Amino acid sequence: MDITIHTTVLPHDDPDASLAFFRDVLGFEVRSDVGQGRMRWITVGPAGQPGTSILLAPPAVDPGVTEDERRTIAEMMAKGTYGWILLATPDLDAVFAKVSAGDTEVVQEPTEQPYGVRDCAFRDPAGNLIRIQELR
Repeated sequence: MDITIHTTVLPHDDPDASLAFFRDVLGFEVRSDVGQGRMRWITVGPAGQPGTSILLAPPAVDPGVTEDERRTIAEMMAKGTYGWILLATPDLDAVFAKVSAGDTEVVQEPTEQPYGVRDCAFRDPAGNLIRIQELR
């Protein structure tokens, strides 16, 4: 079987703030931006990796999601427990310095973890946890 990871989804509650974070702070390319107002689906991805993308999407817009579920999703996003992603870089210290230079919420400075990786963590404007580990 030949399967690749093409796109993963993270929710946003402010498309402009999320776009600015992924484009201007992380340096990702904008691949598409459709919709209008807060109902925008924005695809971003790392430069030079056209086959891997993150879709920044408004949460809970599927017609099968109930009002109670929408409320729960909003609460989880506010706490930062709804969406997360793990990224990797060969130079964790440089990435940490760039990302933390702005008003990004730092969750964890670069740390050697007991399970064998060195990583750091931030929250994007929607509260999603962005963990970045060092490639070795």
